[in-house]
Amino acid sequence: MLSEQVTPTERRAIRIELALVFGATLGLSGLRSLLSLLDSLLRPEPLNQQSVAINAPRAALTLLDLAYQLTSVLQLAVWGGLGAYLLWRAGVALRQVGLDRTRPGRDALTGVGLAALIGLPGLAFYLGTRALGLNLTVMPSTLDSTWWRPVVLTLSALANAWAEEVLVVGFLVTRLRRLGWSENKSLLASALLRGSYHLYQGFGGFVGNVIMGLVYGRVWQRTNRLWALVIGHTVIDVVAFVGYAALRGTVSWIP
Repeated sequence: MLSEQVTPTERRAIRIELALVFGATLGLSGLRSLLSLLDSLLRPEPLNQQSVAINAPRAALTLLDLAYQLTSVLQLAVWGGLGAYLLWRAGVALRQVGLDRTRPGRDALTGVGLAALIGLPGLAFYLGTRALGLNLTVMPSTLDSTWWRPVVLTLSALANAWAEEVLVVGFLVTRLRRLGWSENKSLLASALLRGSYHLYQGFGGFVGNVIMGLVYGRVWQRTNRLWALVIGHTVIDVVAFVGYAALRGTVSWIP
């Protein structure tokens, strides 16, 4: 299907689809992230003396806060589901993008490898850019110590991974292919989008996630195994979210 002639009507429809999907999801997050970075730059304190929390309390009452956190998880799950649904409606079988259950073991192994490849250098890169004053202090979780905190943080990690990898890699690159974009151009667009909605963390967050996007996107282009990316991203976020919450206050260099 991707090699068939695309009519002007279909081309226009795809462009509208992309604008609407990302205007309501991660593209809008990118714009808000840019505004957040501009706000941080206009403050008198250097970036590394400012902080931002990824998973923060939303309500004073514990159970109400839990409900708020779960609505965020649900939103991300629906965003990823929307991307998968639109691909299916466009005639792209989900197995073509690697959202099938034919190779769970290999996908899991590849995902863990990707997590190791990105996670450890990513932590070093963050610490370096923060020391240089190019990044805010990122706190993966400031949630109170409750029985549901590790559960919510794990679900949040999975939902983040699902939404980002389906939309920014599987959906976006597949639709850009249909528009005739080259693999390299599509890869760059995907990586820049991924970096854009991490701008709230600072310049280091942007660059680090662009690099992650280039690596993850190229792996998908060569393997068409989207589950591997989702698993790898989930592992990174679970370690960051749950690990930070568990170690905060006991490890000196963790803010």
